[in-house]
Amino acid sequence: MSDLRREDRSQSASDEAQDESWRGDRKSMQSERRRFPRPEKAAEGALPPPALQPLKFSTRGMEPGDQFAAWQTYVAPLADVRLPDNASPEAGFPADHTAWNLGGMLVVQQDAPPHSYMRSQAKVKANHVDHWHISVLSSGRTWTEVDGHVLDGEPGKVELRSLGHPFRGRSTEAKVLSLFLPRALLLDVPAPVEIENNIALSGVFTNMLIEFLDSVEHNLARLAATDLPHVVQTVRNMIVAAISTSAAQSTGTEQHSALALTERVRRFVEANLISGDLTAERICRELGVSRTRLYQIFEQYGGVHHYIQRRRLLSAHAALSDPANREQIVDIAFAVGFSSAAHFSRAFGKEFGYSPREARNLTIPRYVGQIISPAPSGNSHSFDEWLKTLGYYH
Repeated sequence: MSDLRREDRSQSASDEAQDESWRGDRKSMQSERRRFPRPEKAAEGALPPPALQPLKFSTRGMEPGDQFAAWQTYVAPLADVRLPDNASPEAGFPADHTAWNLGGMLVVQQDAPPHSYMRSQAKVKANHVDHWHISVLSSGRTWTEVDGHVLDGEPGKVELRSLGHPFRGRSTEAKVLSLFLPRALLLDVPAPVEIENNIALSGVFTNMLIEFLDSVEHNLARLAATDLPHVVQTVRNMIVAAISTSAAQSTGTEQHSALALTERVRRFVEANLISGDLTAERICRELGVSRTRLYQIFEQYGGVHHYIQRRRLLSAHAALSDPANREQIVDIAFAVGFSSAAHFSRAFGKEFGYSPREARNLTIPRYVGQIISPAPSGNSHSFDEWLKTLGYYH
């Protein structure tokens, strides 16, 4: 037994000596490593720079008596606004408007006191804008009327209406997130789906859309240029899904029928814009509508021919102001459906106030914004220009 104990003690002593040797070696290795500079971590891939610079406007730094007039001027391209009957301009109108241009979609954050608004028929005809307008309130209430149908807006709802049709309404003090989408973005919705005007979307896809838009809003300042097309396409797809599954009720009125037909014609025009035989006769034939009915509906827009020509001119303007497009002006004119270079040049000058050749020097950056004055007339980066050129970039 004593021999075994001695053997155990000997083995234990050997193990302790070996452990001590390992500890010494590790200390030596650590000491050796500390003699040399620690290797730097591999540099992570640099994040791409943010692509968006917002277009900001605020009345808060102005004299109270000047605030509402400045706000009226700024939003005039979209709607005419008025104060409530019991409100005085001298009391002030502290409001903020921040726009972000994603190329295929505008995102606008607005915070404003109570007011009424109206997009008249004259304004619809005058400013060439007929985009879809999507609005989501985070606070406040709105009431918007189109052809006798009033839509009650509140947080949790997504409203959809066309800027190509007159509307009017009023708002309490409210914060709202708005999207402006060109018609071309919603051209290829599923065939059975009719996009109606002045409706509130509802259902699970609408709730998902609201959550996604909240995330987009919080990340606008961090989006890279490569992110923008994906964001626009995702928003578009979610809107189409919400429209397709929405429980929004149709008004069932004759006015609603006219609005639905108007939207069908608009979609057909956009889809066939470069076709040389895009005529009222073809529209009537392919959509199954009478010539009289078609003319009645588009009389308020200056007629079917005028509407088609305006859309063609906007498409030509986009091509001319694209620095990557070096086609001859006459080729662009023919490509968008004009059969005469002289006719194209005259119509272009009448529509925009300058010649097609001058348009070559009027390139408007897709995503760039800047802080602008209360009266942005003549500013090529104004909210007005962003609205007019939305969807006409290549």
